[in-house]
Amino acid sequence: MITVLDYKLNNLRSIENTLRRLGHEVKTTSDPEDVGKADKLILPGVGAFRDGMHNLAEFGLIEPFIERVRAGVPTLGICLGMHLLFSESEEFGRHRGLDLIAGRVRRIPDGVHVPHMGWNQLRLRQSDAFLAGIEPGSFVYFVHSYYTEPAAANATLASTDHGIEFPAIVRQNNIWATQFHPEKSQKVGERLLDNFARL
Repeated sequence: MITVLDYKLNNLRSIENTLRRLGHEVKTTSDPEDVGKADKLILPGVGAFRDGMHNLAEFGLIEPFIERVRAGVPTLGICLGMHLLFSESEEFGRHRGLDLIAGRVRRIPDGVHVPHMGWNQLRLRQSDAFLAGIEPGSFVYFVHSYYTEPAAANATLASTDHGIEFPAIVRQNNIWATQFHPEKSQKVGERLLDNFARL
């Protein structure tokens, strides 16, 4: 069973539909007890970092989520969900994140068009079970104005380029995270979600 956190800043239906179409069981929940018993976790999200942290706290999801992740449960962060996994963000001021991945979230520099919206290519940096069947140069769908800067040099599994090069996929232990939306990335995104579900 894959547990998808619903903290009211999510694109849930397309994630659910994709995973179910691939044959996986999915439960979407705002209940801390469900999160505390999860076998796999997905933290999706759209919107602002501060609002995301506020909503996670409002629903009482932070503590059980962190506990399950630290217990080794496979976890996937998507877009804003990826950002929230990091230590801090500079989006609309400085805000603390979940601090499950060391590093920070930074704004795409001035002079580069934001938001970065549309299809862009993956530059694969490392091999990983999450990337099984994904070809170098595969296109995925991005919508964001901020990017992650992991503290660990080896955290980036794949990068992309939009004025600057930045991580498109990161991994730290049992956590994977994508800057793009796999649920909007057609066959490539389906393969990544299927890979995660089978980890």
